[in-house]
Amino acid sequence: MKPLTEQDIRSSFVNCSKGEAKRLAVPRDLEERPWEDLDFLGWRDPGAPDRSYLVTEREGRLTGVALRYPSSQRGFLHRSMCSLCLTTHRGGGVSLMTARKAGTAGREGNSVGLYMCTDLACSLYVRGKKTPDTGMRIEESLTVEEQIARTTGNLAAFLDKLYV
Repeated sequence: MKPLTEQDIRSSFVNCSKGEAKRLAVPRDLEERPWEDLDFLGWRDPGAPDRSYLVTEREGRLTGVALRYPSSQRGFLHRSMCSLCLTTHRGGGVSLMTARKAGTAGREGNSVGLYMCTDLACSLYVRGKKTPDTGMRIEESLTVEEQIARTTGNLAAFLDKLYV
């Protein structure tokens, strides 16, 4: 992924108003992000524990999505799998992230959801740059490049649902 600026990020959101995009918390460490290892930029809002944001390139344009997830955490022994990168986490490491649909459907209250890594570090898990709390990922026969393609394909399928 190419490095993004705060303005790139704020102008990319498809499922919130311009005012909401202007007020959302953008990461302060954009210069230090491992851009070459990211398929999308994802972060949690430190001021709103139930909100996260995701920005990626889609069809040649940046697409930003505001996400919400429940603040209640699952038990420590419970394990869940991210639908994007297929990383297994215990406890609250995976959350059902919901996004208001784009356009009229979103203004009418329609949304879509997907189970995702709560920290939105899917790109780093797939590449082995970050280890989940469980200490390992499930060993796969796919190459890292094939896993990256699967993750970006899963993300694209989720984003497509925002426009249906």
